[in-house]
Amino acid sequence: MRDAGLGVFVTFEGGDGSGKTTQSALLEDWLEDAGRTVVRTREPGGTEVGRLVREIVLHHRGDIAPRAEALLYAADRAHHIETVVRPALQRGEVVIQDRYLDSSVAYQGAGRVLGRDEVRRLSLWAAGGLLPDLTVLLDLDPEVARERLTADDKPFDRLEAEKHDFHTRVRAEYLSLAEAEPERFLVLDATLPESELAHAVRERLGALLTATGDVGDDD
Repeated sequence: MRDAGLGVFVTFEGGDGSGKTTQSALLEDWLEDAGRTVVRTREPGGTEVGRLVREIVLHHRGDIAPRAEALLYAADRAHHIETVVRPALQRGEVVIQDRYLDSSVAYQGAGRVLGRDEVRRLSLWAAGGLLPDLTVLLDLDPEVARERLTADDKPFDRLEAEKHDFHTRVRAEYLSLAEAEPERFLVLDATLPESELAHAVRERLGALLTATGDVGDDD
């Protein structure tokens, strides 16, 4: 959980095609315009080690055993948190991250049917117990997500290429996680206009920063 005097940790979650990258960039711009130092990163791929892991878990042509996949994500997470996220938080910066441990619980725990509790324990151990201050869940029907991804005209990665049932389980798990931790999650309909989504994120984060004494009343 959040330690007093540290920076703020914000994560974006949701299925592929839900707009996480766009909203992360918009939030980064808003915070930097307000004079805050931002570290924007992602999992996997936020470090040199992470880029190697990302290539394996998303683009490896052969099969990867589900447990091995979960362990690869956990290994990336342990290194990423230790070398990027915690140092930034200790400097008092805002970390905006595309995917974190909730992705593992949703994709490996539910999608791969490894179990929520097992994957969550593994992820928390890898991250040293660090949870985000705010997790924005961009909720999107898997069929709509596939339409968006198809329109991008890019090859699907290993997870994007999974069948509808897989992505249905992932979405359901995300919503279950959000229901269990409403104080941490902000659930938004990803079909809303980008500007509306960005405003909702800024409003929730602004309230959080004000409550923790990190900002005044600036817009």
